[in-house]
Amino acid sequence: MNEWRYCDLVADHVRHLAPYQPGKPMAELERELGLTSIIKLASNENPLGPSPHALEVLATLRGELALYPDGNGFELKTALNAHYPLGLDYFILGNGSNDILDLVARTFLGPGTSAVYAQYGFAVYPIATQTMGAQGIEVPALEFGHDLPAMIRAIRPDTRVLFIANPNNPTGTFLPGEDLRAGLRQIPPEVVVVLDEAYTEYLPDDQRYDPVAWLDEFPNLLICRTFSKAYGLAGLRVGFGMGDPQLIALLNRVRQPFNVSVPGLRAASAALGDRGFLERTRTLNAQGRRFLEEAFDSFGASYIPSFGNFITVAVGQGRKIYDQLLRQGVIVRPLDAYGLPHHLRVSIGTQSENQRFIEALTPLLVARTSVSAMAV
Repeated sequence: MNEWRYCDLVADHVRHLAPYQPGKPMAELERELGLTSIIKLASNENPLGPSPHALEVLATLRGELALYPDGNGFELKTALNAHYPLGLDYFILGNGSNDILDLVARTFLGPGTSAVYAQYGFAVYPIATQTMGAQGIEVPALEFGHDLPAMIRAIRPDTRVLFIANPNNPTGTFLPGEDLRAGLRQIPPEVVVVLDEAYTEYLPDDQRYDPVAWLDEFPNLLICRTFSKAYGLAGLRVGFGMGDPQLIALLNRVRQPFNVSVPGLRAASAALGDRGFLERTRTLNAQGRRFLEEAFDSFGASYIPSFGNFITVAVGQGRKIYDQLLRQGVIVRPLDAYGLPHHLRVSIGTQSENQRFIEALTPLLVARTSVSAMAV
């Protein structure tokens, strides 16, 4: 009998990879437990759904679905350029912003190189780094967020990429724009700085900054954004990057052709102009965040102040509480894979979804507190 194994055919850095764990789908929970009333607050999706402008466009695409998309994404790049007037060669499109992160790793990383990222940073950074056989340098977090000075000190001669998520997922922490720009001035020009801004639309007005205006000053800066969160198009997988044309040209060498679908391109172009929908999204998110924070305060649960559309809260035995919530049809995100076994990440939903989550969580935390008090 042939005893060779497929894993023997791949490099060690691939064999030892831990795959990304997405939020549990509602259909899967329904199959497992037979539940019919389920809310999903696990993947930071927009509870309002897609922009109505996007839905209108999607309804007209029947005749185009048998055709390949525009591989250069001219329509969407033109729409993006109307918002960020840089020139079309400053933009690259991806199958979600994760695709852009992967393109960076495939372009600049390999054996004998390294990438720097923060503890409790987005899980895709170490996965993309390890996939290419590069070494990941994880810098300890500062109050659950990026310690940018320490990250800069961690840069080595073989470092090619530095990942920054702002706001950060899964902790929701934020680096003020002035601190970020000061840090960029200290990073060697041969290190590509990936500024992952998947949640930038949720920033309050007094925290907003404009990194697009920095691109001429920092040609090693790549800004990544997505239509999956605030624009409500997670199912269509559309992201984009902005950077120096020379940097973009290199990424395009490894980009798959037709990596964004016809529906994705058209819906994203329409959603980008729906400013009213974006404001409704921000308003709903701010209201929901206040509601959850007040609820956590009321029963003494510690949480990390968030600048995104989610909150990370300490609940004790995170995986146990997660499982108990599942049985009530409430899906949130356990964070043991991030090294935060005592925390859960909950997406901010509609008011009714937020209320149901708190109603399900409260007795679990009260029971935990009672057991702790009895033990004392």
